[in-house]
Amino acid sequence: LDIVQSGDTIIATEVSRITRSTKQLCDIIELAKNKHIKLVLGTFVVDCSKELDPMTEGMLKMMGVFSELERNIISQRVKSGMENAKAKGKTIGRPPTTAEDIPSIFYKHYPKYKKGEINKKEFSRLCDLSYPTIYKYLSIVES
Repeated sequence: LDIVQSGDTIIATEVSRITRSTKQLCDIIELAKNKHIKLVLGTFVVDCSKELDPMTEGMLKMMGVFSELERNIISQRVKSGMENAKAKGKTIGRPPTTAEDIPSIFYKHYPKYKKGEINKKEFSRLCDLSYPTIYKYLSIVES
């Protein structure tokens, strides 16, 4: 939005793809009016290069309200489902990593790291693992 210039067009498949809240949508509408840009949201085209009529602006804001409502309903359902799963004793999220889960390539190069022959960056490259993963595995092995 910072680089949008007068006469540009912003295209999104639907309102929920351009904003997460009705307030943000109102800000985008004001930006569109001030910079005289065109908004294409799915099949709904809003040309702000001229005066925006109240019915179009109202429809656009209603689309935003329903989009935010849908997002909030989905969020509430997910939270409810997670609480229900927890109540049934199921664990939520990724299972914790244990020493048995660490790949053998890590253990192959670990002695070189401990002796100071390689640093963490080289260790990461040799194991083909990301830097944060190396840190995680090192904390597991060394604790």
